[in-house]
Amino acid sequence: MAKKILQKSPCSLSEHIISVINGTRRFENIFRSMVRMIIGDSLSVHKVTVNGKTLYDYEIFRTHKKHIIGMYEEINSFVSFIKDAAEGGSSREMAFVLIGEPGNGKTFFVDFISSLYRDFISIPENNRFTFRFKNLEKIGGYGKITSIESQTYEDPMILAMNLFEDKNANIDYLKKLGASKQQIDAFYEDYRPLGADTLYIYEQIKDYLDNDFEKIDDFIEVIKIPVSESRGVLTGKYAAKDKITSSAVDLLGDESITRLLHITDPSNPHRFDLRRGALARVAGGGIHFADEIFKNKRDLVQVYLGVIQNRTIEIEGFKWPLDTLIIATSNNSEFARFLEEKEQAPIVDRCRLVYMSHNTDYKLQQELTSYAIGNRNKTTYTGESLHIDPNLNYAVSVAFTLTRMPRNEKLTPVEMMKLAAGDVAGEKSIQTLNEVINKLNSEPDITKRFGQKGLGHRNLGRAIQILLEKSETQEGKCMYAGDVFDAIENVIIDYVQDPNDRTKYLEDLKIGKSLYRKNIMTSIFNAYMDEPNAIEKDVMNYVNMIIGIDAKNLGSDRIWAYKDPQTGKLISVKIDETFINSVEERLGLKTNEQKQSYRTTIAKIYGQKLIQNPNYNFMDNNDLVKAVTDVRLKSDIAGAGSLVGALANRTNEENQLLYNRMISTMTKKLNYCNTCAQKTIEYFCTLDDAD
Repeated sequence: MAKKILQKSPCSLSEHIISVINGTRRFENIFRSMVRMIIGDSLSVHKVTVNGKTLYDYEIFRTHKKHIIGMYEEINSFVSFIKDAAEGGSSREMAFVLIGEPGNGKTFFVDFISSLYRDFISIPENNRFTFRFKNLEKIGGYGKITSIESQTYEDPMILAMNLFEDKNANIDYLKKLGASKQQIDAFYEDYRPLGADTLYIYEQIKDYLDNDFEKIDDFIEVIKIPVSESRGVLTGKYAAKDKITSSAVDLLGDESITRLLHITDPSNPHRFDLRRGALARVAGGGIHFADEIFKNKRDLVQVYLGVIQNRTIEIEGFKWPLDTLIIATSNNSEFARFLEEKEQAPIVDRCRLVYMSHNTDYKLQQELTSYAIGNRNKTTYTGESLHIDPNLNYAVSVAFTLTRMPRNEKLTPVEMMKLAAGDVAGEKSIQTLNEVINKLNSEPDITKRFGQKGLGHRNLGRAIQILLEKSETQEGKCMYAGDVFDAIENVIIDYVQDPNDRTKYLEDLKIGKSLYRKNIMTSIFNAYMDEPNAIEKDVMNYVNMIIGIDAKNLGSDRIWAYKDPQTGKLISVKIDETFINSVEERLGLKTNEQKQSYRTTIAKIYGQKLIQNPNYNFMDNNDLVKAVTDVRLKSDIAGAGSLVGALANRTNEENQLLYNRMISTMTKKLNYCNTCAQKTIEYFCTLDDAD
């Protein structure tokens, strides 16, 4: 049963302390809050295998409508960082810094975490509290200022642990309110002194009361910390500015002329307005996001060094302790430039550096691509409905993922891409990919590491924009996948400055286009067969035939019965050796030894995949899919060439009927519109860039 939350707000200090002791309110540092938010429920943590490595995945990062895609290693590093800090490790005095190319998701990662944290703290039982001094007109010296809130949103429990100069007196006070020894020990793990102005004002109140603590609640009230993205409270961002306009004031705050008009004592630390700076607003258990931290001028970087290391705001010798998680980002080039200045090394030593790569899983990339395409109904300039080619996402995702695959003698770009997504890549194994990644990741030059170079999400967005601008898109009322390759080429030429990178990306684009051609072969075959899953069924027929061909219970009728792992029903398949041999010939397997080796590999893959996914269908094996498609086309109408001829030459009625039937199937069963169905068939008939 949920505990009843104390409704009275604002309330007195003693009431708040009792609520914390009773468990209806909380006192914990930012790191403990974050750990509780992410892994408070053990059921929300899962094991995943990424590039052959076992990592952990956390549901909280995957549950929102526009959630984080991939980033498994970065998330694991982040969770490990905050968990170490929550347990009192060295991370508590460090900043978490993400370094990588522009457009790979660094800022989105930090913004998403900040959004999660705001939602978490907004839940009543997770609310954070601070305090303010009231009735200041009684003690004098503050003019028309009658109440002052803790500038750094200090927790009331911090005040409770600093009420008396003697620590034992503070402990006795907490015991008197009902705290156990275990609770007091836990409170003091997060002990910190009061900020300069808070302590100064509190000392004045004590003097006025002549240390009569029975009346202290008349001058102190506890209030909830507001959760405000726009005000930068609890989660705040400081973006690097140019050297003229940037100032330490933006981070730390500065002397307030308005306050000096009211405060009689010029030595009062409250003359400094800390809330003018970004740090004070997140100092009470918040997240500070330093965007492009290494772009800041040197004196600002030095300010960050002090804040990260000492966790205090310091102005003219006055100190205000912080309870803040500091997350920063930087692009590769700025970080490399920063490292060249050897005297700046101390701040790097105070950072947990995580090199964020681009997403290298083309299946996950399809989810990212859907973000760029958008989920709202699209319209043309004239307000008519705009269709999206069902092949568009695949075409874009594959093309962009290939640009992130480094050249290597052990694996082709396609093999590397397939293995990174957990797909079959012929004879190549995930161990080979691991070896390649480990070798690349040992490079001192970060840009040569796996996934560090390639076209990013911003370039993907530009490609979609260019596709939308095309007159073909607007006139045809369809975002046709075949047109996106020209759009991507424009992006590469216009936005990639390095000539070597430009050449590589254009080569990758050609490979991506060849994979797109193979992909549409499936649609063409399904349309020809007038069945959405025709090719999938034939691929699985081949797989089941090669598994059953050596079965002991195979009779003279060559019919093999097996239990379908998807439905659990008994299914019979007739072993057609002519079909099997034709597929294997298309795969380039000539000898019996080659065929037997391939069959063993397929059977082994099937066995492994079924454990993870009973619905596995081998449709990720492009070579096998293409071979089966070619064989079926050949057996039905004497090859793909004949189908091309029939579709291209529609002067006779039979060919026209075939064309019309395929268009009908594509529009009614395969999610095409007339425009992309016709253009896809037209592209299929144009064999200029075919393998």
